[in-house]
Amino acid sequence: MTTLRFIEHLSELVADVDVVLSDIWGVVHNGLESFPEACAALKTARAEGRTVILITNAPRPAASVQRQLRKLGVADDSYDAIVSSGDLTRNFVAERSGQSVFWLGPQRDNSIYRGLDPVFAPLESADYIVCTGPFDDETESAEDYRVMMGQALQRKLTLVCANPDIVVERGDRLVYCAGAIAELYRELGGEVIFYGKPHRPIYERTLAIAQALRGAPVPLNRVLAIGDSVRTDLAGAQGFGIDCLFVTRGIHAEAFEGLDGLDALQVRELFGHPPRALTRELRW
Repeated sequence: MTTLRFIEHLSELVADVDVVLSDIWGVVHNGLESFPEACAALKTARAEGRTVILITNAPRPAASVQRQLRKLGVADDSYDAIVSSGDLTRNFVAERSGQSVFWLGPQRDNSIYRGLDPVFAPLESADYIVCTGPFDDETESAEDYRVMMGQALQRKLTLVCANPDIVVERGDRLVYCAGAIAELYRELGGEVIFYGKPHRPIYERTLAIAQALRGAPVPLNRVLAIGDSVRTDLAGAQGFGIDCLFVTRGIHAEAFEGLDGLDALQVRELFGHPPRALTRELRW
């Protein structure tokens, strides 16, 4: 299949869906403000009996993500649960309480360690690295960390990436995330453990929560993922066997202008295997 299906409303796609897995950043908000129609769409999906789980590459625990959503005006009744890459990273740190960690990331991500009391150490003596992003994502890119990653490689340190995103929207700008640094380290030959989309652990955790909430196993053909990134949302859903509704207004907005005029080869180059459907923005 290489043709693209465009829809205007989520309601066109969910008649046979029991569980909705929605990305947050780029679908529900842009980092500065929420998208009211998207929030209303998820709330309506829940009102009709579906389970809505927000699945995010945020390098923070779910409770911290929820606090941010509330500040942006996303109501709690828009979703049933939140699963974050931050929570999976916390599990990794908790299982290694006797080891020291070099933390690469901004201070605002400190909630990822709340209640864990890890031993922090400089790069020269740490046992592993946790990367939640650049120290200053307003001005830095992965290239600013090439020397540091070379030093880490010499020590053969494992880098745990708490956010596989390369970039995210912040208002009308794109800023770099932990995934950009992690990919650089992997290109240099370093060992990287990714928690978050498109990797399987976050989907396994999310579907386990969905099963617990619904009280029964959920067939994958009755699950719909929603996202705005080819590399994380679409690839992750397809790799796990889940259909995806792709939102084009997010980080790839410029690339998706004129989508309805693409031929089959261009579709394959852009998506690989196309999503179940595309929409400019999420609305019921």
